[in-house]
Amino acid sequence: MNKFSLLLLSLTLALSSFSQTGTLIDGTIGVVGDKVILHSEIEEQLVQAMQQGYQLGDNARCLIYEEILFQSLLMYQADLDSIVIPAEQVNGELENRIRYFENQIGGRKKLEEYYGKSIEEIKAEFYTSIEDRMKAERMRGQITSGINITPSEVKKYYNGLNPDSIPLVGSKVEVAHITCAPKVSEAEKLRTKKKLEGWREEIMKGERMFSSTAVLYSNDPGSSSKGGEFDWVTRGTFVPEFDRAAFKIKEGEVSEVFETDYGYHILELFERRGDQYRGRHILLIPKISALEVMAAKSFLDSVKALIDSGVYTFAEAAERFSDDKETKFNGGLIYNQQAGSSMFEMNQVDKQVFLIIDDLQEGEYSRPMLSENRDGQFYQIVKLKTITKPHKANLSEDYQLIQQSANADAQSEAMKEWIINKSKSTYIKISPTYVECDFVKDWIK
Repeated sequence: MNKFSLLLLSLTLALSSFSQTGTLIDGTIGVVGDKVILHSEIEEQLVQAMQQGYQLGDNARCLIYEEILFQSLLMYQADLDSIVIPAEQVNGELENRIRYFENQIGGRKKLEEYYGKSIEEIKAEFYTSIEDRMKAERMRGQITSGINITPSEVKKYYNGLNPDSIPLVGSKVEVAHITCAPKVSEAEKLRTKKKLEGWREEIMKGERMFSSTAVLYSNDPGSSSKGGEFDWVTRGTFVPEFDRAAFKIKEGEVSEVFETDYGYHILELFERRGDQYRGRHILLIPKISALEVMAAKSFLDSVKALIDSGVYTFAEAAERFSDDKETKFNGGLIYNQQAGSSMFEMNQVDKQVFLIIDDLQEGEYSRPMLSENRDGQFYQIVKLKTITKPHKANLSEDYQLIQQSANADAQSEAMKEWIINKSKSTYIKISPTYVECDFVKDWIK
């Protein structure tokens, strides 16, 4: 199956399994309390796993089935404990999911066409399932909220590990940089704005077509081929300046030229419903000349010379000269949001940065190197601040990793005990198809 077919199957199964009408259209394969488990739920998660590239083993259905049993027990207990999720939180999560499906399938309109339902009708079908899943997460949080692993418990956990089971930790790096982005001249900004103002005037007079101008000249790759059109979006999807323009004009009007971090725009509003709107726009990005690019490199050459001569340390130069507002006041140190620290595993390092540090020794920094991000080209000096050698995890170098493992182990034990206790007083029925599964927990009484 190709990716698009998998997506459609996943969405179809998602809606069928989200239905809570009590009509068992695809077969019951289990019951936990008053929660019915349907065959489609297994198939939906299998499809999602295939979409994400997971290698599925022979016991994949058993693993998924046990997870659904667990989620159903959480939801059932959440109802007994009268856990309530505010409607605005459920609706917020619903909107996030709808946006995900829209991005995958090609827009809100296509999603509505595929199901033959409005977004509001689709949301109504999702609502109960999303609410139940959020209740389950709240229930899980309550069960594990009292777990607080102390340093002595982390040490005890580590010392109790089988030496052969202690994981091997690969090389990690700590990286800092100083950046300089080429600056667009004020003359170029004015030229770009004037050009777009001229086009707007011609569009308003009927001398120019909005859609053909967008196709030929708009710098937005996501909408230019569609005549600048974008489907329904919710306030907050685009940058604030774009939202302000959309809510300032009336339906059918074309905005004045406005500026965002991306460049200069004109926007035609088609329709607006509450916090949602659709329309089309033209984006023009002021051009950066080769002279401005070279000026950025020359500037960083001079910064590097100041560091080389000892006038500034790397950290001082970062604070004084770097364009990166997120790192300049931290010595240029790049933070790993995923790990919650400044250390990166090699496969987490930005590819451009990896190629630069590949030739560096610990403590060395590069010459100014041309790089690129969503905002365009820029130059950066990169310093390899720290690099660790591959080693078995130990408390001095990998405390956070071991702490996370100890905490996960403690949470797993707490959940196991909770399942044992609650399953004794909860009606649980396992389908004969899954009785032979080698479950992690003791579900079959």
